[in-house]
Amino acid sequence: MDIRIHSTFLPQDDPDAALAFYRDVLGFEVRGDVGHDGLRWITVGPAGQPGTSIVLHPPAAGPGITEEERRTVAEMMAKGTYAGINLAARDLDGVFDRLQAGGAEVVQEPTEQPYGVRDCAFRDPAGNLVRVQQLR
Repeated sequence: MDIRIHSTFLPQDDPDAALAFYRDVLGFEVRGDVGHDGLRWITVGPAGQPGTSIVLHPPAAGPGITEEERRTVAEMMAKGTYAGINLAARDLDGVFDRLQAGGAEVVQEPTEQPYGVRDCAFRDPAGNLVRVQQLR
């Protein structure tokens, strides 16, 4: 069986700030930028990895979501508890320096975790937790 991860979704409540973070700070390629009814879905991904993407989407934009659920999503995003993603890089310190220089909110500096992974963590402009692990 040949199953791959094609894309994952992260909410964004400011498309321009999300684009600046993922494209300009992380260096991801923009693969799509689609607007509909005043909302934007932006697809980004790492250069050289065309089969893996992140879709930055408007939170709670789907049909059937109640106003109460939209408020809950907005509250969770504001606290940084709604969504996250794990990335990996060979040069963790270089990525950390680039993110820090780009103004990303640092959650954790590069740290050797007790479970055997060296990583760091940031929040993107929407509050999503972005962890970056050291590739060995």
